[in-house]
Amino acid sequence: MLENDPWEYSLYIPNDPRAVTICRRTLRLILTMHGLIGLVDTAELLATELVSNAVRHTKGPAALRVRWAAGVLRVGAWDASPEPPEPPGSLEQVTELEEGRGLALVRACSDLWGWQPLARGGNRGKYVWCDLVAV
Repeated sequence: MLENDPWEYSLYIPNDPRAVTICRRTLRLILTMHGLIGLVDTAELLATELVSNAVRHTKGPAALRVRWAAGVLRVGAWDASPEPPEPPGSLEQVTELEEGRGLALVRACSDLWGWQPLARGGNRGKYVWCDLVAV
């Protein structure tokens, strides 16, 4: 059963590779508790890519934000770098690469994705997000 009431969670993380696993497991718990089991695997993959990029390519803190509204799950990562993300290549172009597949996976597996500049607590940065539509 899918919930109709909107909700949102934010998890602020240090610049630490272990935070990626913490975010992934927290996201799984959130979605399970809200009855969105069907979205868990894809959402975990997308969150892993977004949070990994935030931790790997920036020096400051980051955050995972998960929002549910009107049958759409938005998963996003905020980081302290105002630099836009590199545009993703097609999944076919990047499958053999060691790096640079993250946003191609996000584009291929989500219904919509994007990014925007964002200020939080006096810090400038960006928010990279993707949407999954529940069916």
